[in-house]
Amino acid sequence: ARIEALSRRMDNPLEESRLRVGDLELDRLARTVRRAGKPIDLQPREFRLLEYLMQHSGQVVTRTMLLESVWDYHFDPQTNVIDVHISRLRSKIDKGFDRPLLHTVRGAGYCLKAETQEH
Repeated sequence: ARIEALSRRMDNPLEESRLRVGDLELDRLARTVRRAGKPIDLQPREFRLLEYLMQHSGQVVTRTMLLESVWDYHFDPQTNVIDVHISRLRSKIDKGFDRPLLHTVRGAGYCLKAETQEH
């Protein structure tokens, strides 16, 4: 899967170099994140996690998908490593803003979306 993703990027390196969800913007080339123009400092794993969530914005992303895609783990989806990183990411991208972007979908996973709509 990783090789396929890399080959897709090689085919069109400018494709989606910037991802946007609402007022949140991630620049893959500069490795920067901003929300409402305000820079947000992320650790490398948090950046990869946010990048994956933004690539799948509006979709429910399961814990297993995150473990396999962001951590390259293929085991216990009950590990709390995801909870810890989601919590840190949520505090960085949502704290101080009126509308949260990162949502927990009980029993399913997580969803990054700009609108507050129910599934």
